[in-house]
Amino acid sequence: MASILVVDDEQSMREFLEILLRKQGHEVSTASGVKGALARAAAVPLDLVLSDLRLGGESGLEILRQVKAASPSTEVVMLTAFATTENAIQAMKLGAHDYVTKPFKVDELLLVVEKALEHRALLAENRVLRHRVGERRPGADDILGEAPAVQEVRRLVDKVAAGRTTVLVTGESGTGKEVVARAIHARGDRHAQPFVAVNCGAIPEGLIESELFGHERGAFTGASEQKPGLFEVAGSGTLFLDEVGELPPQLQVKLLRALQERKIRRVGGNADLPVQARVVAATNRSLEEEVKAGRFREDLFYRLDVIQIRMPPLRERRGDVPLFVDLFLERFAQEAGRERPGLAPETARLLQAWDYPGNLRELANVVERAVTLGDGPVIGPEALPPAMRGGAVPAAPLPAELPPEGLDLQAHLDAVERRVLEQALARTHGVRTEAARLLRLTFRSLRYRLAKYGIAEP
Repeated sequence: MASILVVDDEQSMREFLEILLRKQGHEVSTASGVKGALARAAAVPLDLVLSDLRLGGESGLEILRQVKAASPSTEVVMLTAFATTENAIQAMKLGAHDYVTKPFKVDELLLVVEKALEHRALLAENRVLRHRVGERRPGADDILGEAPAVQEVRRLVDKVAAGRTTVLVTGESGTGKEVVARAIHARGDRHAQPFVAVNCGAIPEGLIESELFGHERGAFTGASEQKPGLFEVAGSGTLFLDEVGELPPQLQVKLLRALQERKIRRVGGNADLPVQARVVAATNRSLEEEVKAGRFREDLFYRLDVIQIRMPPLRERRGDVPLFVDLFLERFAQEAGRERPGLAPETARLLQAWDYPGNLRELANVVERAVTLGDGPVIGPEALPPAMRGGAVPAAPLPAELPPEGLDLQAHLDAVERRVLEQALARTHGVRTEAARLLRLTFRSLRYRLAKYGIAEP
C-alpha cells in the first residue's frame, strides 16, 4: 500500500482517481490546488503525487518543484490535457517520474503509477542496504546480493564503467536495471556529470523525438522557444534509455544516427549538434525476437548490444532472498511502528522456494503483507499469500448467466480476465508480444495485466 496524493482542479477527476487508486489498495488523499497539495505534502509522508499540470490559474509544476525539493524520494507523475513539448521537458527536468496525457486509458495510468512506486521501492531498498553493509566504492554498493550472477554483473560494471561504449542492460521488470545503469555512471569518470533517465515507453509518440533531441523555436505549434533535448541535457554524463524496445521505428533511425555519428539535430533545426553523453539502454523484452519480428532495427540492436549486462531474476538468485527478506522485514516493521518480527522455519522455507515472477517488487509486497497480518514476534506461514503456501483454490467453472443468488461481478470479471490471459500466453508459448496481438491489446497494457494478476510466462 502506498500513500498517494491526487491533485486536480476538477472534482470529478479527483473522485475518479481516488476511487481507482483505492481499489488498488492505496491510501489516497486529494487536493484541488497548489496550496492544499503542499499543505498535505508537508503534513504526511507521500510515496507518490499525481498532479494535473494546469490547476485553474495555477501550475502543477510548482507542486513538482516544491515536493521534490522537500522530499526527493517522493515520485511525481504529471497529468495534462494540454501536452506540449515545452512542459513535458520542463517536468522531466524538474524531476517528474513520468508524464501522462489526458484522456488516458486506465490500464496505462495504473502501469505508470506501478512503475513509479516500483522505482521508489528499489531506490529505498538500496539506501537501506547501503546503510547496513557500510560504505563501498561509489556505485558498487548499488548492485546487491552475493549470487554468482550478481557478482558477474558487478564485475562487468567495473570493467565497462570507465569507457564510453554503449551498454545494453537486460532483465525482467523489477530486477533493478536502472540500478545497474546508475552504478556504471557512478563508477566511471562521468560520475560528476548528469545522469539523465528517460522511459521510452512512457512518453507519447508525438513528443518523444523532441524529448530526446530538442526543438527549435517555431518548429511546431506551441514551440515558443528553443529547448534542448535530453541528449544535450546529459552533457558529458550518461543518458539512460529505459524500455528502449518501445521506441517507434522512425525514432530508432534517429537514435542509430546519434550513436553512430555522435550528432543530433533538433526538431525544426538545420544544424547538426555534437553530443558527448554515453548511452546505457535497458529492456525487459528480447530485442533479438523483436528484430526477427521486424519491430526493431537490426543495425540499432547491434549498435546498442556492444556490451550486454543481464540482471538475473530473483528465482535465479535464491541465495539472496534471505538478505532481501531481512531488509524488508526491518523496513516494514519500522514503518508499522512495531518490533522487527522473526520468521517461523516453514515461513522462511516458503519464501525461499517461491519463483517471484514480479521479482523484488513482489517479494517486498509479500513481506509487507506478512508484517501487516502477522501477530506476535514470529511470522507464521498463514501470513503468506495462499498461492505461496500451496493452497491456491482450483478455478471453478465461470457461470455464463447470473445465478439466482447473484455474484461478485468484479471478482467474476477478474477471474475471466486472468484465465484468458493465461490461455493467450500458453497458446503463444509465452511470447508476450504475440499474446498482446492475439488479445488486441497494446504490449504495455498486456504487461500491466500480467503484473496485476502475478502471472508468469510459461
